[in-house]
This record gives sequence, structure tokens and C-alpha cells, in this order.
Amino acid sequence: MTQNRVSTLLEEQRKFLIAYYMPEFPVPGSTLPVLEALQKSGIDIIELGIPYSDPIGDGPVIQEAAQIAIKNGVHTAGILKMVGNARAGEGCEKITVPVMLMGYCSPLIAYGGDCFLTDALAAGVDGLLIPDLPPEEAEDFLERAKGFGLSVVFFISPLTPVDRIRRIDALSTDFSYCFAVNATTGTGKLGDAGREADIEAYLHRVRENTRKKFVVGFGIKDRKRIEKVWSVADGAVVGTALLQAIHDASTPQEAAAMAAEFCETLQGTGKQSTL
Repeated sequence: MTQNRVSTLLEEQRKFLIAYYMPEFPVPGSTLPVLEALQKSGIDIIELGIPYSDPIGDGPVIQEAAQIAIKNGVHTAGILKMVGNARAGEGCEKITVPVMLMGYCSPLIAYGGDCFLTDALAAGVDGLLIPDLPPEEAEDFLERAKGFGLSVVFFISPLTPVDRIRRIDALSTDFSYCFAVNATTGTGKLGDAGREADIEAYLHRVRENTRKKFVVGFGIKDRKRIEKVWSVADGAVVGTALLQAIHDASTPQEAAAMAAEFCETLQGTGKQSTL
């Protein structure tokens, strides 16, 4: 398997910051300017959502963003074209950071398995996160994806038993993704009193039973939470808070500016967010 941008990045011995963004949100034409803003702001990996009408893990903010994206004409083939344009520097500064797609099985099946993998590779996609792809049923798809040089990430939750954590770690190509809490994205449960110790124990359990790196998402919205996650994990994922930060933009340029301003707070260089 040819080493992709994710594999190369993860060779660096440091902590990573990952941003999740829904294409063409909140207004048409926002995708390329926002991607450029995220890269310039020091985001290490960009996750692009594939909008889907019946998500199982998305909270209300990402669900709304998906509906707006669909209304704005977003579809799987269009996302791949936007990634290709971003890699070529057509409409924005060339995007060189790893780009991964996060979506559900149905749109990928509808597109066509190997056709999707072929087109994703050609566009410059580095990997896939598919929340409703069970590890027990993923080995054929995983081997196909690896053949195309694409990283595949599997998910761990606070309820995942140790033997399954080890299996997920073995299957994930480069890293695994841990849900901070057993809830949907954007949850407020992360800051509940008494939950901190449980989350820390859970992440230490993951660390003790994995060999590859792992990142943590769901409910992470500011620098303080990022640093808390970094104390145990290898990376932190911010999604809902980014979408909230750009929600009211009326132009693509405004969306990009809002994304850059928000990312400054994540890097600890801007005014702290109150989201």
C-alpha cells in the first residue's frame, strides 16, 4: 500500500488537531474557502462530511448542516470533485493536509464500491470514516480500501469491551476514533459533573489496549477540552463547534473568516469561544 498523507502525518511524534466540516455549509461556494482557512489555521487533518438523510451518530447541529448541504446541491460525486479542485488549487490555495471523508454506508453503496474508491483516490482523498460499518463485516472493504492506498478508521465507544478495542485497533489502518461519550455529536454531556473521571479511565483503557494512535471526538469545543484530550489521546476532533461558529455566515468569504477566527481559539491564539 502506498503511504498516504495520513500515514506520513502520524509518523510525527506530536498531538494532532482535526476539524470536521460539512461541504457547502452554510452557503453555496463555502467549501474551498473554508478548507483553505482550516489549513492556514494549522488544522492537521480535515474531515469532510458526506451528507445523509438518516444519520445514526450525528447530533442536531450536524443534522441541520447535512440538510443545508443537500439543499445546496451537495452529493458524493460533487464532494470528490471539490476535493480534486482543492488539491489542484482551483478556487483556493492548494490543500496539502490530509483530507478524510466521513459518511454512512448507503451513499457509498449507491455510488458503487470500487468506483467510489477509485474516484476518491483520484480526487486526493486520504481515508474514510464510516460510523455504521461494523468491524466484523468490514474486512473485504478494508482490504479493497488498503489496495487503493486509503486509510480506514473504526470507532470505539465507552461501552466497547477490551477484546473489541483490540480488534478495532488491529483493523484501523492508521488510527482509531474514540467517542468521548456514548451519545450523538455535539453532546453537552462531556462537561457533566462526575463524568471527567469516567472519561479519563475509559481513555486510559483504550491506551492500554491499543498499539496504534487514537483520536477523540464528540463534544470537544475549546482549547481547554483539546488539551484535556491530548493528555491521554493522540488527537482531538472538533466538529459541531466549528459548524456553530460559521452558521450565520452569509457569504463564502465570511464563512472562511469565521472558521479562521474560531480555529485561532482552538490553537490558543485567539479570543476564547463561549459556544
